[in-house]
Formats: sequence, C-alpha cells, structure tokens
Amino acid sequence: MTLAILAARKDRGMSWEALADAVGLAPVFLTSACLGMNSLKPEHAARVADTLGLDNEVSEALQVFPHKHWDKLVPTDPVIYRLYEIVGVYGDTIKEIIHEKFGDGIMSAIDFSMHIDKEQNPAGDRVVISMNGKFLPYKSW
Repeated sequence: MTLAILAARKDRGMSWEALADAVGLAPVFLTSACLGMNSLKPEHAARVADTLGLDNEVSEALQVFPHKHWDKLVPTDPVIYRLYEIVGVYGDTIKEIIHEKFGDGIMSAIDFSMHIDKEQNPAGDRVVISMNGKFLPYKSW
C-alpha cells in the first residue's frame, strides 16, 4: 500500500498537502495513514485511491486498523534522529512542565493533532511543529 501511494504521488508530482486537501484531512494525519501508522474511514480511503488512480486494494488497506509498531533502535535518518534527540534532551522538561500546569497525567496521542509549518527567518528558515493533545489525568481508585 505505502509503496503504491508513494509511487503514485511521485508520478503525479503531488505533495502531501495537496493530497490532504483533495481528501479532506490534515496533511500530518493523512501522511501517517499512508505510511501505515493510522487508518482512514472508507470515504477518505476511497478519495486517496481515486485521487492517485489506485485500485480498491489500496483503499481497503488504508482502512485496516494498524499495528502501531516501529523499530526500537536509535534512528539513523537525520530528521527522525533530531526528533529522537529533542525528546531525549527535553522529554523530562516537557513532562515536568505538563505536570506543573495540569497535574499528574499524560498528553493524549489519540485525541491529538499536529501541524508542521515553515517560518521564514533571516538566520535560516525554521521548522515549526505544533502538537495539540488532550490532557488525560491519572485517576486514583
């Protein structure tokens, strides 16, 4: 599924943002589904396949609930490694500040959205990653 989607996007010269606009979903979520980490509702899966000229097998594969697993080794791709490094360096800080502002709990990755933007800067363009997750407090029983 993923290889077929990547090839069709390349053949059409279509960006993830353009595909997301055609499908009616956020670019980050649609991309994660096309890479196998989320599933799509039938109407969105059909739009992906139709937009890219792919068969029904791709649409059906996009609807399967994924097993969200990934390689547990330190990533070697430079972009992914930098995100890994950020969590390594700032993870405890983020956790402390979340607890200070919200109490004992976690940020949901289910009731969640993420946006990636480009910010022009004279010192060099900036990558802006915004994450928005519902706070889920731990409960006592």
